Amino acid sequence: MMTLPKGPDSLCFDKDEFMKDDFDVDKFVADCRKRVQLEEMREDLEQYYRLLKTAMVELINKDYADFVNLSTNLVGMDKALNQLSVPLGQLREEVMSLKSSVNEVIDAIDGQLSKQEDIQKKKICVLRLIQVVRSVEKIEKILHQNTKDTTSLETSSPLLAGQILERIATEFNQLQFHAVQSKGMPLLDKVRPRIAGITAMLQESLEGLLIQGLQTSNVDIVRHCLRTYATIDKTRDAEALVGQVLVKPYMDEVIVDQLVKSNPNGLKMMYAKLLEFVPHHCRLLREVTGGAVSSDKADIVPGYDFLVNSVWPEIIRGIEERLPSLFSPGNPDVFYERYIVSMDFVRKFERQCGSQASVKRLRAHASYQSFHNKWNLPVYIQLRFKEIAGSLENAIANGLVTAPVGGSYHLQVTEVLWSCICRCWADQVYLSPLAHRFWKLTLQLLSRYGTFLTEVLTKTSSPETSKDSVRPLPSSASSTSSRTSQDADSENSGPTALSTKQLVFIAADVDKLQEQIPDITEMIRVKLEAIGFQNFAIVSEALQDSKTSLSSCIPALSSRMTQHLTERSIRFLKNASEVPRLYRRTNKELPTRASAYMDNALRPIHQLVTDSQNVVKESIIQEWLRITLSECTHRYFETISDVLSSVRKMEESLKRLKQARKTATTSPVGVNAGPSDDSKIRLQLALDVEYLGEQIQKMGLQPNEITMFSSLLELVQEARDLASAEQTGS
Repeated sequence: MMTLPKGPDSLCFDKDEFMKDDFDVDKFVADCRKRVQLEEMREDLEQYYRLLKTAMVELINKDYADFVNLSTNLVGMDKALNQLSVPLGQLREEVMSLKSSVNEVIDAIDGQLSKQEDIQKKKICVLRLIQVVRSVEKIEKILHQNTKDTTSLETSSPLLAGQILERIATEFNQLQFHAVQSKGMPLLDKVRPRIAGITAMLQESLEGLLIQGLQTSNVDIVRHCLRTYATIDKTRDAEALVGQVLVKPYMDEVIVDQLVKSNPNGLKMMYAKLLEFVPHHCRLLREVTGGAVSSDKADIVPGYDFLVNSVWPEIIRGIEERLPSLFSPGNPDVFYERYIVSMDFVRKFERQCGSQASVKRLRAHASYQSFHNKWNLPVYIQLRFKEIAGSLENAIANGLVTAPVGGSYHLQVTEVLWSCICRCWADQVYLSPLAHRFWKLTLQLLSRYGTFLTEVLTKTSSPETSKDSVRPLPSSASSTSSRTSQDADSENSGPTALSTKQLVFIAADVDKLQEQIPDITEMIRVKLEAIGFQNFAIVSEALQDSKTSLSSCIPALSSRMTQHLTERSIRFLKNASEVPRLYRRTNKELPTRASAYMDNALRPIHQLVTDSQNVVKESIIQEWLRITLSECTHRYFETISDVLSSVRKMEESLKRLKQARKTATTSPVGVNAGPSDDSKIRLQLALDVEYLGEQIQKMGLQPNEITMFSSLLELVQEARDLASAEQTGS
């Protein structure tokens, strides 16, 4: 293959691109344009073109003699080729003739081989038919000889009869094999009635002998019969016979609906009697088939599992036919007890199987699946869902009712939530096959509780929004017994108004519920470990998400609390604007203590401290107080500023009026009667603010932590200084 000369590394293309079979000029140019401009590509192509010309010249110079003699060497080549074509054509005809002869011989040989193969198949069929006839005649001969010696097969000695049956079974097994291979042959149809008679006789004899062996507990007879059944590939017939003859009468006697209903422990007693059947009535069969520990390994008959294929199907058939009400899920508590007792019976029966292989066969049996499917677990979980979720919905419908004394939580709805979660995993409710459904219900309960709190905390007090909400909270008239008289004033502010105590209880319950999330995780982990579940990280993450979801309502709760307290306090702090009216032209004495409105304004905040004492964490209370007092101080500062500004304007107006009167009259000014009304107003406001600062300190806060309080204090201190200066000047 010709190779192109190597170009400089600075080229924008690869020289091997020109040698590709699918080389395309347009694609080549498009690829190069992605890397360089057209001018640069043209320069690289010209550079490589010059390189190619140089390489071509060098190649011609290197093999110049060959290039010159190329046309000379080809002179006369066409004549030589014409001379070769004639003998080559003759050779081709000879080869084709030889190939035709060989194909004819091959076809003849294939035909002979096909005839020989067909003859061989017919010969095998004839031999099989001969073997069928010989087996039938041999079996009939054995039966004839046995009938000649004894009047019937059953009256001979059991061991002898068992040996005869084994001989017949061995021959019958060969007969069946050859009969299956000879299916469709006319001769087989003529022999088939004789084969059917032998089959019926053999089966009847085996059934009678097996029943006799079981009734007399003769190990040899049972072993010979089971081995014979296995020889003719009728092990399932033997297991079915044992089920009908040995198991069914016992089950019909034990499985009685009246016995189960007449005694509270009737179902347990029935299952106990059913479990007694295996050691008492199946000992011989298990010993012969190797299902018992004491079985002799050298003399067992493999291929049988009477517990799985004989005992278990009859038990399930009897239960399904005679105890139809056993599976009724109408009463979930009764259904739970029956299911637990029944599954315990299944586990004990599995332990009697004796081997893991037998247990696997039992669990794969159709009757095993049928028995488990009879238990209507979807209906049971629906009833439990309605019961558990319904109790939470009822508690939510009652609103924020206080929980009974002695409970773990302060609100009834939270107490009910915790009891619902515990009930999901309680021993009298939880069923392991429904673990995923109870897990889902647990998450739904937590989510529903969080949604309820969010709805409660985000409702407004206007009638338009309250009537569209999920359910209004109970009014004071409907929950007087569970609330204190201190909350009565807050209940009248609107249909969705929340009291301070209710907000405190919500915060306390949410905080405690979050702390108990690890307890919920541990409670669930114990149940899931019992069923082999190991991926507990998913469970923990999901519960952490629920905990985070509960935390999402904390900001709304804090906002509702601070807004609630601020609104109740501001109503009274606005009364500071009434202080001038109390001292204008009233001739009152100098104030010595704070105004009454200040106690009224601080009463909701003191109520918060009282209600939340030993209920909510101190840090949460302090944060509520700080935000509330900061907002109140800010609004109070505005009110005080307006009052002092009004007082100052009034004072300046009076001074101008007094100055005008001095100018209009020449009478001397009388003796000062005492502090002016403006001084009393300023002093009263100063006392109010100082009292507020004292109360802030009593609540465990520092005045400098409250926004705007320093400015408020400076404002009233300036007013006090003005009042003092006025008194000193007078």
